[in-house]
Amino acid sequence: MTAEIRFFWARLNANYWFYPGLFSIFAAVLALSLVWLDRSGATAFLSESAWLIPARPKGAADMLTVMAGSMIGVASTVFSITLVAVTYASGNYGPRLLTNFLEDRGNQVSLGTFIASFVYALIVLRSVRSEDETPAASATGDMLPGFVPQLSLLVAYLMMAVCVGVLVFFLNHIPSSIRINMVLRDIGERLLGAVRVTYPIEDEFSEAREQVGGKPVTAWDTGYVQLIDFEDLEKIARDCNCTFSLRVRTGDFVHRDLTLMEIEGCQPDEIEARVRDCFTLGASRTPEQDPQFLIDELVEIGLRALSPGINDPFTAITALHWLGAATSEIGRRDLRKDIGNGDSDEIPVIPLPDDFAHYVKRGFGAIRSAVATSPIAAEVMLDTLSHAATPIRDQRRQEILRDEGKALAEQARLNLVGPDLARMEEHVLRFERTFWTD
Repeated sequence: MTAEIRFFWARLNANYWFYPGLFSIFAAVLALSLVWLDRSGATAFLSESAWLIPARPKGAADMLTVMAGSMIGVASTVFSITLVAVTYASGNYGPRLLTNFLEDRGNQVSLGTFIASFVYALIVLRSVRSEDETPAASATGDMLPGFVPQLSLLVAYLMMAVCVGVLVFFLNHIPSSIRINMVLRDIGERLLGAVRVTYPIEDEFSEAREQVGGKPVTAWDTGYVQLIDFEDLEKIARDCNCTFSLRVRTGDFVHRDLTLMEIEGCQPDEIEARVRDCFTLGASRTPEQDPQFLIDELVEIGLRALSPGINDPFTAITALHWLGAATSEIGRRDLRKDIGNGDSDEIPVIPLPDDFAHYVKRGFGAIRSAVATSPIAAEVMLDTLSHAATPIRDQRRQEILRDEGKALAEQARLNLVGPDLARMEEHVLRFERTFWTD
C-alpha cells in the first residue's frame, strides 16, 4: 500500500492540472477568508492608516477586473508557449520526453500562479459593492459609499507583483529547459538518483539472486508494468510461507496469460487475487521503479542525434557521458534490489535479475551501432567506457566494459575508412592499454 501511495503521488504530480488546481483552491480559500475579515471590521485600521489611501468601489472593481482579465490572458499565453516548447522538444529529442516536460515543476507552478490570481481576483471582485449600497468609513471619518475589501485589495496588489516575478522566471525557464544539455542533465541526475535508491549498497559486487521457479501466475490484462508493490508481495509470501520468483520487471510489456511470476511453496489459486493487486498496469512506462526507462531516454536522444537526418554527434557525446556516469555508478553497487526489510537473501520475493552486463547492453550496447558510424562519437565512447571502469574494483565488471569497447572497435572497422579508421585504431590501442595497466 505504501508503494501504491508513492506511485499515486508521483503520477498526480506528473499531471499538468494538479498544481493549477491546488493553487486555485488555495486562492479561493484565501479570498473568502480575507473578504470575511474585511466585512467583520477586523481590517478597519487600514482605512485609518495615513500611508494607505482607501480605494473606492469603482477603482477597486476596475483594478480587479483588469487583474482577472490580464491573468487569464497571461495564463493562456503561458500554456501556449509551453505547448510549443513541448512540441519542439518531443519532436527533436523523442516523444517519450513529453512526460519530462509535463512533470516540470517550473511550468506547473507558473501556470498555477496565474490561474490562482485569476480565481482570487474574481472572488474578491464579487464582494465589491457599488456606491448605492452599504457605506464604509474612511480615515477622516467621512462616509464613503459602497464596500471595498481593503485588505483583500492590498493582497491582490501583492499577488500582481508575484505574478510579474513568476512571468520573468517563466520566460527565462522555458528556453533554458529545452536546451539539450539541460534535458540530458535532468535525465542523467534522475537516473543516478534512481540507481542509488534501487541499489543502495556500494562497494559490494554481488549479482542478483537466482530464481527458484514454481507454478505460474499470469497477467490478466494488457499494458506496461508501471508498479510492483514489493512490500505487499513480501507480506503475502511470508503469510503463505512461499517464495515468489518474478518473471517481469517494472517497465516490461505484458498481455493476457503471460507469466508475471512463479510461486514455489503454495498453490497459485489460493493467493492469485492478492498477488495481482500488487501489479499496476498502464498504457505507458514511467520512471518510477524503472531506471532502464531513463537509460532508454538517453539512448533515444543519442540515436536521434546520430541519425543521418540530424547528424549531431555532440549531443550524442553528452548522452554518452551521462550513460558512462550511470554505468559506473551501477558497476560499483550490489545489484540485489532493495525491495523489503532485512537481508535481500532472506526476502521471499526474488526480482527478475538485472546484472551489470544487462545494464551495459541496455545502454552502450543499444547505441553502439550508431556510434560506430561517427569517428568523434566512437572515440568519446571508448574514453567513456575507460573512465567508467576506472572506479570499479570488480574485475569481471571491468571485463564487461572492455568487451563492449572491443565490440565497438569491430563495428567501427566496418564503417570507417582512411584517416578516420587510422585514428580510431590508435584510440583502441590506448583504450586496451588502460585495462592492461589496471
